[in-house]
Amino acid sequence: MAIRNDFELTDKKGSGDANGHINEGFVPDGEAKGGKQPSKEANASSSYKLDVEIGEERATWGNPVEFLMSCISMSVGLGNIWRFPFTAYENGGGAFLIPYLVVLYFIGKPLYFLEMAMGQFSSYGSVKIWEVAPIVKGIGYGQAFATWCVVTYYTSLMALVSFYFIASFQDPLPWAYCDPAWADEKCADSSMNLTNSSMFGKSESPTDQYFRRNVLQQIENIDDGIGAPEWRLTLCLFFSWIVIFLILAKGVSSSGKAAYFTALFPYFVLITLLVRGVTLPGAYEGIMFYITPQWDKILEAKVWYAAVTQCFFSLSVSFGPIVMFSSYNNFKQPIYRDSLIISFMDTGTSLLAGVTIFAILGHLAHELDVDITKVVKGGTGLAFISYPEAIAKMAFVPQLFAVLFFLMLFTLGVGSASSLTGCVITVINDDFPQWKRWKITAVVAVIGFCCGLVYVTPGGQYILDLVDYFGGGFIIFIMAILETFAISWIYGYKNLIRDIHFMIGTKLSFYWVVEWGFFIPVTLLAIFVYSLFKYEPLKIGDSYMPTSATTAGWILTLIAVSQIPIWAFIAVRKQTGKTIFEKIRNACKPTKEWGPKNPNTHQEWLKYCKENETEVSNKSWKFYKRWTQKPYVINE
Repeated sequence: MAIRNDFELTDKKGSGDANGHINEGFVPDGEAKGGKQPSKEANASSSYKLDVEIGEERATWGNPVEFLMSCISMSVGLGNIWRFPFTAYENGGGAFLIPYLVVLYFIGKPLYFLEMAMGQFSSYGSVKIWEVAPIVKGIGYGQAFATWCVVTYYTSLMALVSFYFIASFQDPLPWAYCDPAWADEKCADSSMNLTNSSMFGKSESPTDQYFRRNVLQQIENIDDGIGAPEWRLTLCLFFSWIVIFLILAKGVSSSGKAAYFTALFPYFVLITLLVRGVTLPGAYEGIMFYITPQWDKILEAKVWYAAVTQCFFSLSVSFGPIVMFSSYNNFKQPIYRDSLIISFMDTGTSLLAGVTIFAILGHLAHELDVDITKVVKGGTGLAFISYPEAIAKMAFVPQLFAVLFFLMLFTLGVGSASSLTGCVITVINDDFPQWKRWKITAVVAVIGFCCGLVYVTPGGQYILDLVDYFGGGFIIFIMAILETFAISWIYGYKNLIRDIHFMIGTKLSFYWVVEWGFFIPVTLLAIFVYSLFKYEPLKIGDSYMPTSATTAGWILTLIAVSQIPIWAFIAVRKQTGKTIFEKIRNACKPTKEWGPKNPNTHQEWLKYCKENETEVSNKSWKFYKRWTQKPYVINE
């Protein structure tokens, strides 16, 4: 049940806001329909009141370490171990590494800190946070849609991992040799003498064929459809959603505890695989391919585009979970320190995974006597080929390492998928706080399972590539541009820096103004526009995806982007004003819900803003041009 708290602040001239709302253009539904209006006497009193609606107290982490571990589990996840290696592989290895590190430092880390600050300051999720500027609330819904797209295929990856985990108990490992039940004439065990083979230079490893021909039962193209869901993978998908439901049903009280294991256990297995990988014959050539820049490719737009999207996936920037996790923090949590720790661990993990993968790819190239760029077909299945290959060659109980590895990969999947799913649940819970969280979680899990069935079909990996490119990459790119622009230029970067100073006591330097206000939005926009000019349809091997599939991808993007004008129209329509321009200006102003959620802290914040002659008042607000960075000032 909601509780009203009234705070009295003395006003020099005693002119109160006409409707008790920070945004003078806002009219509650009851008043818009002829409800009771504040009396003139109340407006002329020597003091005015700020009415703050406070719902049920928001849950918080058990301790700051749980928050840190949850963020590490979210950021250091499938994006690092699964997605980073195949993205680097498809974009030239070392040619990708330099753009990735540049983007990570100058775009990824500042955005991570920005989202942590906004979430902690407001205690809202990724949609409700846009009370800061209702006209761009559609950004939150667009991000939530992209997050949901990614969740649906992340859980399908967890299904694949579950399948491999069960298979890891077999002796010998089923992908260590060519089984006639699924292998064809191209399959070549490492023990075979390929010198006299007619397939010399055209061989495929058993790990490759096991994944494509046995696990996925993959078809060559999707011109005639994607087929029916594979029953074994369907059961694994169902199990994955059961695990996510159990973790999220009780909110941060349960997910925070699970984060200790999901954040730390993967490092043990990854380091073990690294040690084994670098000792394999041919590993040196693979690592050199990974760290040697190809300067001619660095100027290609697609490499920079891939670097930005991978940065977003690695850190989970612009998806919403960072805002969501931070919203459960204590108000004074030192998030700048936390953001540095998390981003450095994320970078280190990606680089570590890259060395491991490319060491194994170098070994596969040595074994099959092919160029490293032709070892495997790349794509989303790379991690299910390279890592198992290294495990199969371990002399001491490879089954043990296989079990540990796929347990690690499942753990990473749980960390990534549960954080993304939790973001979607928080969006719903913030809009409908009266609904029980476990019921929302159950409904989301059922819908997610149904959506995920498309990925466990024989053509499912092609759909995964499509959704990853459009649903994850394109949409998040657009939302990141709009997010930084909206916060820096509609709310105002001076307002933002002031709020962060009030919250954590740190006065940010001019560097952050340049980053958030200029460099990030301009750079992202330039890369995105250039990539559109150089756009090429997605390929399946050497052929392009069907037009129908590409069209479906663009429709996904359109659904997300259309949220911007739809919610802008709704926000403007709710405002009062004599002209459309006045309504638009009012829709750009924060609502009274914006600010620290705790009533005492909210009062202190208002006093702090007034004392510093800045932008926020619970009274009448005056609109200035955005570039003056004084959009909200107290009427004297």
